[in-house]
Amino acid sequence: MASHLPPKPTLQHSTTTAGGMAEAGHARPRWLMRWLLTTNHKEIGTLYLLFSLTMFFIGGIFALVVRAELFQPGLQLVQPEFFNQMTTMHGLIMVFGAIMPAFVGLANWMVPLQIGAPDMALPRLNNFSFWLLPVAFLLLLSTLLMPGGGPNFGWTFYAPLSTTYAPPSTSFFILSLHLAGISSILGAINIIATILNLRAPGMRLMDMPLFVWTWLITAFLLIAVMPVLAGVITMMLMDINFGTSFFNAAGGGDPVLFQHLFWFFGHPEVYIMILPAFGIVSAIIPTFSRKRLFGYASMVYATAAIAILSFMVWAHHMFIVGLPLVAELFFMYTTMLIAVPTGVKVFNWVATMFRGSISFEPPMLFALAFVVQFTVGGFSGLMLAIAPADFQYHDTYFVVAHFHYVLVPGALFAILAGAYYWLPKWTGHYPPLRLSQWHFWLSVIGVNLTFFPMHFSGLAGMPRRIPDYALQFADFNLASSLGGFLFGASQLLFVLVIIKCVRGGEKAPAKAWEGAEDLEWSVPSPAPLHTFETPPTFNPREH
Repeated sequence: MASHLPPKPTLQHSTTTAGGMAEAGHARPRWLMRWLLTTNHKEIGTLYLLFSLTMFFIGGIFALVVRAELFQPGLQLVQPEFFNQMTTMHGLIMVFGAIMPAFVGLANWMVPLQIGAPDMALPRLNNFSFWLLPVAFLLLLSTLLMPGGGPNFGWTFYAPLSTTYAPPSTSFFILSLHLAGISSILGAINIIATILNLRAPGMRLMDMPLFVWTWLITAFLLIAVMPVLAGVITMMLMDINFGTSFFNAAGGGDPVLFQHLFWFFGHPEVYIMILPAFGIVSAIIPTFSRKRLFGYASMVYATAAIAILSFMVWAHHMFIVGLPLVAELFFMYTTMLIAVPTGVKVFNWVATMFRGSISFEPPMLFALAFVVQFTVGGFSGLMLAIAPADFQYHDTYFVVAHFHYVLVPGALFAILAGAYYWLPKWTGHYPPLRLSQWHFWLSVIGVNLTFFPMHFSGLAGMPRRIPDYALQFADFNLASSLGGFLFGASQLLFVLVIIKCVRGGEKAPAKAWEGAEDLEWSVPSPAPLHTFETPPTFNPREH
């Protein structure tokens, strides 16, 4: 397979300044005002990452309430209504409050460093984009304290559950989603403007690292689909408060219209949460294999193909609503087709490692776990793509197992891999090795003990989103609940790793990992507040 290799960058000159704004004669705001008013991409990236970590633990606590209730049959700890609220809030917070902001935080930190830009193109907009998020999620969490409780209709908030039968707090949930959506759109605009306008002189688009490419494509996806989400939740708001009947069959509307609109947003959203993960893994595997990335150009084209195809598969979530046979066949085949560019990526990662000089530092461990377990999620996705089989799988725990394999050992493990990979650049210290290894192995054991049994409970017929279940599912649920608590507790080790890294440890040089070649490894560790004030000249190596 012929492959275009990305050029190895060399820097002719670059100026970095460690002292920040004070060197330019400006007094920096202190403490709280510094973080409220900052326009520096590294500080805003840090804010995104800390916010994401906080929401990850909040969403995780909600998940553990669910798993504690399902530990054994019967109603144990919470009422069914509160169980539904926990299920819904867990999904909403993990998708919109943990995974997406984590990737945006990594983009804020690393995209300017990887393309030789001094900052994001629109720094004040960057600050505004971030501070919308805490407001949005405080509003969302506050719904739990309102009369009737918080959202209780699942993270997909299907009408009429979310309109006719919803608690009064639903309007506040809609406002919080609007604010989070505005934040995503503004962040995407900023990333596109930065990548297209602020690359180092001499850096062509096909010279960019894969992480930058995946984020450029993801940003276009965000701009395309977030307005669809805004439209559907506005229609919900009008159905609830203004007497319209968009999704009310009694008034001439159609509840299935909600599903079409939601999943036209929702399926590209899945790829918004996984494409940046592909970029992270495409940086880590070549570094720790001491080889160039195999098939760079094909990786770029595969990413673009996935993004385009993601708009053509949304109704595979809707096989049981009564679609015409021709529509079911179309969405079945397009869903299978999307496995081709995804398979290209997995093949290229394996080919990169083939005959490489591989070392198993913590970033590589998480990247390898990502490749193996994301592939498991991909195979179960192919099973769900087969329309007649999906009639059996639909709304069972098999579906829960599938999308958690894509998003936990998939997106989340890629985020953890990226954090371990770039922590030396952020803090100037290597992560403590033994603690990192404990975190990895407990996470892998916990995540598989949690979600693998769900395949079997789903195939045996256990439905989703129920607080009680028949006795034959007891053993599977016992294993899943034990795994869930193990996985949740192991993430406290990651917090300890971060604290130890920030406070000290083995010093990291500018090029922290042997085999790392991208531009971020040309600046000191920790990265100075202001980098590339004089643009570096990027010289692609002849190849």
